[in-house]
Amino acid sequence: MYRLISSLENFSVKETEIGITNVLGAFVGVNIGTDVSNLPSDTDIVAILKAHQFTHVRLYNADAQLLKALSGSGIEVMVGVTNEEVLGIGESAATAAAWVNKNVAAYMPSTNITAIGVGSEVLTVVPNAASVLVSAMNYLHKALVAANLNFQVKVSTPHSMDIIPKAFPPSTATFDSSWNSTLYQILQFLKNTNSYYMLNAYPYYGYTEGDGIFPIDYAIFRPLPSVKQIVDPNTLFHYSSMFDAMVDATYYAMEAANFSGIPVVVTEAGWPWLGGAKEPDANLENAETFNNNLIRRVLNNSGPPSHPTLPINTYIYELFNEDNRPGPISEKNWGVLFTNGTSVYPLTLGTSGQITGNSSSVFCVAKSDADSDKLQDGLNWACGQGRANCSAIQSGRPCYNPNTLENHASYAYNDYYQKMQSAGGTCDFDGTATTTNVDPSYGNCIFAGSSNSSTHGGFMPPSAFSPEVAPGSWSSYLQVSNFQLLMPAALLALVFV
Repeated sequence: MYRLISSLENFSVKETEIGITNVLGAFVGVNIGTDVSNLPSDTDIVAILKAHQFTHVRLYNADAQLLKALSGSGIEVMVGVTNEEVLGIGESAATAAAWVNKNVAAYMPSTNITAIGVGSEVLTVVPNAASVLVSAMNYLHKALVAANLNFQVKVSTPHSMDIIPKAFPPSTATFDSSWNSTLYQILQFLKNTNSYYMLNAYPYYGYTEGDGIFPIDYAIFRPLPSVKQIVDPNTLFHYSSMFDAMVDATYYAMEAANFSGIPVVVTEAGWPWLGGAKEPDANLENAETFNNNLIRRVLNNSGPPSHPTLPINTYIYELFNEDNRPGPISEKNWGVLFTNGTSVYPLTLGTSGQITGNSSSVFCVAKSDADSDKLQDGLNWACGQGRANCSAIQSGRPCYNPNTLENHASYAYNDYYQKMQSAGGTCDFDGTATTTNVDPSYGNCIFAGSSNSSTHGGFMPPSAFSPEVAPGSWSSYLQVSNFQLLMPAALLALVFV
């Protein structure tokens, strides 16, 4: 593989999947590594994902607390079977069924799990497990069938570029013949289950280990002058980026094995922003250029030259720097965000806007582990006596989905807090609320206090609220267009700030 040290990534999606970041179908997701000394809480991680409008995430394992925190978020999630778990699952259908029940079925449908990645680069990293890799995939798929989840959740396994010994020119690429039997079975499984080939594609390593064969511009998606353009001599296809060439090499390798119609999903792609003295190409400028160009490339919804109509859904490696990873300095510095939610460098997620993460505002949100009855009471009070503007969480409004008690309470708590803090209002709500610097806004749902909105709440109410609204009955008053508000003018002004 192009990576010196492997990481645990995996992915698959439903055939009809449409990413929020691009209505045409292509999307950019992000990996969440765990070798971090100061990893945010699970609730904060989800808030960070929502604040930066990531709609797809990949987990290295099946972390119970994070899967629980992702419940109701609408974010598409892939869970991973670790390399250490592959042997046990591959040797026992019962173990596979137990794994699916514990790590997938138990969280669905509230947590939107769409894929299981079986191991990470198993063929090149833990070859002793390769003999049971296909069995593990089959057992897991059968467990999904038994749970009636096989149409929602796909099974695959991520590969490095190392299983293609000679990736250029792409048209002549073939898989390492020593893996022919195993790869044939994997590809047959993907074809039979309508799944996806998972590829870890790293132009950074392709460039730095290429002995100067390719120019840096080719690795980071910069335009090449005509005299330096990379052309496949057999097809005369022009490759504007190493990324496209890697994806196309994978398609040609599958075709050489007599398989077609299996889409490629890039499960890892990124660029380190800091390296050691002998890693000059791992720098901030290259990382910013690569990832921003990668996002633009993916979201144009086109494929590589050999498959121009197949989008290349891709997951950026990675959300946070994994400072506990072994290896060179560059290995620890692939993150696009610091653990406090601020960005390492400006990154634009297509139509989703720019990741800045540097909000100076304080927001009030519901605690993920709060008692549901107390949350309901807090929501009722905020939208009633608390006079929060709760119009946006009504059905059909921008903040209605995800339709969860925690999400609705967060919106109401924050709206109350932003309006009443200066008058002594607190973020407590009987211990069910907490403050955060991470902007919880997502999509068209703008929380009060967000820099994304010129108004305080980002949504104007069709009517106001009565100070007499009883707990549990606030929503009915939202439907009354001519309801008269009886409160002092000063408080009335606060509601419409």
